[in-house]
Amino acid sequence: MTLDYMAVLPEIVVLAGACVVLLVDVWMKDDRRHVAYWLTQLTLLLAASETLRTTSHDVARVFYGMVVDDYAADVLRLFSFVAVSLVLFYSRSYLALRGLFRGETFVLILFTLLGIQLLITANSFLTLYLGLELMSLSLYALVAMQRDDEIPSEAGMKFFVLGALASGFLLYGMSMVYGVTGTLEIDKVTQAVLNGTGNEILLTFGLVFIVSAIAFKLGAVPYHMWVPDVYQGAPTAMTLLINTAPEFAAFAMLLRLLAGAMIGAEVDWQGMLVVLSVLSMAVGHIVAIAQTNIKRMLAYSTIANMGYVLMGFLAADGQGYSAAMFYMAAYVLTVLGAWGIVLLLSRKGFEADRLEDLKGLNARSPWWAFVMLVVMFSLAGVPPTVGFYAKLLVLQAAVKAGFVWLAVVGVIAALIGAFYYLRIVKFMYFDEPADRSPIDARGDTRILLSVNGLALLYFGILPQWLMGLCALALNQSQYY
Repeated sequence: MTLDYMAVLPEIVVLAGACVVLLVDVWMKDDRRHVAYWLTQLTLLLAASETLRTTSHDVARVFYGMVVDDYAADVLRLFSFVAVSLVLFYSRSYLALRGLFRGETFVLILFTLLGIQLLITANSFLTLYLGLELMSLSLYALVAMQRDDEIPSEAGMKFFVLGALASGFLLYGMSMVYGVTGTLEIDKVTQAVLNGTGNEILLTFGLVFIVSAIAFKLGAVPYHMWVPDVYQGAPTAMTLLINTAPEFAAFAMLLRLLAGAMIGAEVDWQGMLVVLSVLSMAVGHIVAIAQTNIKRMLAYSTIANMGYVLMGFLAADGQGYSAAMFYMAAYVLTVLGAWGIVLLLSRKGFEADRLEDLKGLNARSPWWAFVMLVVMFSLAGVPPTVGFYAKLLVLQAAVKAGFVWLAVVGVIAALIGAFYYLRIVKFMYFDEPADRSPIDARGDTRILLSVNGLALLYFGILPQWLMGLCALALNQSQYY
């Protein structure tokens, strides 16, 4: 039993931290809300340190097989802790100016993170669904936190209705798989599928519903309808949260359900992922060109980038999964920088959500223009940024799996996407600024955002450490 609790110690820390923040905030006056903020950051630090302290290359299945603690789970946990911490640092001023810098915001963020952790460590359909709903319900509430504003409320309602539909897909699919295999534990489902027991047609139908639910969480076409509307309607700080840590949860769903439970049916889900990948890259990049709102543009960019993540899974082996994991880590690090700049340019009564708001940024602040330049180059896959190596790895995985034509489509799609990324560079360096007000930010935000931008170059020039970490995480997981 001690081993059981040690395996979920980071989750216990996050849950305890959420309870403490909730209780402390009740007694805090408005001018002391920063106490809840720093308690949240402390919770993240403690959870990360406990993850590092209990990290093991052994695979531990605890709580009667419902939870798995492997190296892949530990790495994804750490990625999500770093992402949420940076989200809080970047959005502190934004939240304070809009009346969102309060305890319930931090509690909901911690519960979102707890749901992400449960998804990452799930070894049972029950645990996976519990984590998914905990994460999703918290995000719905965060999107609609500004209750008096119609736009966030509408975005929250759209997110909730479509999210409920996706949850129904997942439940229906998992119930079919359970009916065929007779078990809810993912590793036992894997053995049953590999042994070919049960009704193959029913299993395929269940797989279709499961892939549909995962595609919704990733925002892949044609399940992408919620992404641009929610990204635009939500407060920018919440858009940043949705676009970062939950992506690791979606990756974990791909890993646990496709690379794990349904690896014996890879011929079926490979065909589905090919269609999702092509449609996502094509629709995401082409529609993004027409956008004038930077939040919608980055939403369609997300849709396109999820197509590349799916491409990595087509290899159905360790190299492909680690390439997809590296891509997801590189992508989240990049969009953290993108949204950080958008938050930096926002101020009270002004949302820097139009492309025109970036005009002349070089004249206002050469350094932040350079950081945004690196971010755009990374999203476009231009060397020597980390985005270049991320795209290269998934393209190599697709070629190795025999999908050479898909790799060609990926290259063409990347060239199309370069247009709207480089358009932002043109706005920053060659247009006159529409707003010449000074760019003000907290010292910690300036330091971390600068480090974020330089990290895109560092991991682009020396990607071996991050690539090795992702490869080791997959090699030491329960699938090998």
